[in-house]
Amino acid sequence: MTTWLLLILSGLLSGVLAGFLGIGGGTILVPLQIALGYPPVQAVATSSLAIAITAISGTVQNWRMGYINARRVILLGLPALLTAQLGVYLANIFPPKIILIAFGLLLLLNIYLVELRKRLSRKNVQNQPQKLNPVIARILTGGSAGILAGLFGVGGGVIMVPLQILLLAEPIKVAIQTSLGVIVITAISATIGHAISENILFLEGLILGLGGLVGVQISTRFLPKLSDQFVSFAFRFLLAVLSVYIFWQAWQI
Repeated sequence: MTTWLLLILSGLLSGVLAGFLGIGGGTILVPLQIALGYPPVQAVATSSLAIAITAISGTVQNWRMGYINARRVILLGLPALLTAQLGVYLANIFPPKIILIAFGLLLLLNIYLVELRKRLSRKNVQNQPQKLNPVIARILTGGSAGILAGLFGVGGGVIMVPLQILLLAEPIKVAIQTSLGVIVITAISATIGHAISENILFLEGLILGLGGLVGVQISTRFLPKLSDQFVSFAFRFLLAVLSVYIFWQAWQI
């Protein structure tokens, strides 16, 4: 009963984070499942299923409220759809210790990227011309998200939000809302790949996903009312805490 209760609460928290931060919730779901004794590849795969449910819920809510730009989502989602399968392949061949270390390094990298975004935003980078071709920028952003979704079960928003800000000069709230829409595509693609590899625990994934479905409905209603400064701080703080935990887990293997 304790395990099921933790899964429900974790799904709820992941949904809240998905709506607030546009990160899919995998940064919570994967570490929790590992803490409960699930192998890393199963934690990643099951997280993908839960994220698909959560992201669909949050994106529908954002669409109803008029915060989704379908063109932005599709242009980032197409490369992500393809590269998610590469991530699934890598997750199946990498040892658990390597997956955990790489996951922790990814979180630390994004702390830097979000801090860099803050400095650039003070210079009104969002009003300046893009230095990178928009097509290349979208391929890099969406493609990176897809690989990370398949490999780490994080939806891809953990890298997509800062890359949209840095490469596409998007405001952080727009980046978050677009990210959640693209995560629908990356999570479904990753879920299909992991299901074929028989990595998914479907009951656990549904429990986590339903909890996330409730949580994301709460957070998407409050995101427009929050300041960019608060959202950026929450994103960086979460990444710092989870990176420490993931490295500790890798040390135990």
